[in-house]
Amino acid sequence: MSALADLINLDLSDSTDQIIAEYIWIGGSGLDMRSKARTLAGPVKDPSELPKWNYDGSSTGQAPGDDSEVILYPQAIFKDPFRRGNNILVMCDAYTPAGEPIPTNKRHAAAKIFSDPNVVAEETWYGIEQEYTLLQKDIKWPVGWPVGGFPGPQGPYYCGIGADKAFGRDIVDSHYKACLYAGINVSGTNGEVMPGQWEFQVGPTVGIAAADQVWVARYILERITELAGVVLSLDPKPIPGDWNGAGAHTNYSTKSMREDGGYEVIKKAIEKLGLRHKEHIAAYGEGNERRLTGKHETADINTFLWGVANRGASIRVGRDTEKDGKGYFEDRRPASNMDPYTVTSMIAESTILWKP
Repeated sequence: MSALADLINLDLSDSTDQIIAEYIWIGGSGLDMRSKARTLAGPVKDPSELPKWNYDGSSTGQAPGDDSEVILYPQAIFKDPFRRGNNILVMCDAYTPAGEPIPTNKRHAAAKIFSDPNVVAEETWYGIEQEYTLLQKDIKWPVGWPVGGFPGPQGPYYCGIGADKAFGRDIVDSHYKACLYAGINVSGTNGEVMPGQWEFQVGPTVGIAAADQVWVARYILERITELAGVVLSLDPKPIPGDWNGAGAHTNYSTKSMREDGGYEVIKKAIEKLGLRHKEHIAAYGEGNERRLTGKHETADINTFLWGVANRGASIRVGRDTEKDGKGYFEDRRPASNMDPYTVTSMIAESTILWKP
């Protein structure tokens, strides 16, 4: 092991009670992630024990230069898989010095929905399938693809194995274990239909915690790709043509849906989602029109339809749910670059709080 690696892997607990907290937030694009570290006196178990902090919003596209201070509010804590020990990752949201959420802070509005007594009573469960593409650093072309060329047609790559079919598995497995170490409820991972594209699943997780976990899982993934020298892409259609896009299918259920008679509740919820299709599509990610074409396991962006076991539908209901008369459904519309705070809270609002 090199001297540099020795220093990176130093166990601070041998010499001090101090820990390092990496504060994470969402940048001005609404998709880029930023972070910086600070020293704390000792181990911390709850976000309420953490100090607020600030950053230069003029350098992230979130504040003007003459009034650049943005305040970070710690919201969720995870174990740090990079520094390990008692060190932590801290998911934050961002506010003005006056305490107003800045425009890119989507967590604040989501928290209001998830704290509504009617939503709390329904114990909303989410399972989010985050698809992503790994790109070669200097040419922004998928890993495993020949430079300036294309691999063989789709077919052998989905859940495939072998050096000619699975590209980037070392990154995928590193991410899987790092998320579990951090305390993120990652339930699985798999290779996707397009070579160089992968998916991990977060959930089932209750309420706003699902969105917190997806954001931190994205952060950990991008840190790992940084180490590996590849680029993470959440573009919903990274390669034009006869190649699958990338989504973030969102599985959802409420307490009423999971109980006997829940299938009727599910159908009523899907009906409400159909009535608000345009509003949801507008909030489900940038560039989604390039993905939702009616091809490659998608419904057309302008059409709302649902079906049992239909992967070409806007909403898919599983065979088990239909058979059992209760369970969950999958919203297949969200793009891979969606904001999980927006998507999860919007689904809860539309199915529980909204009155047609």
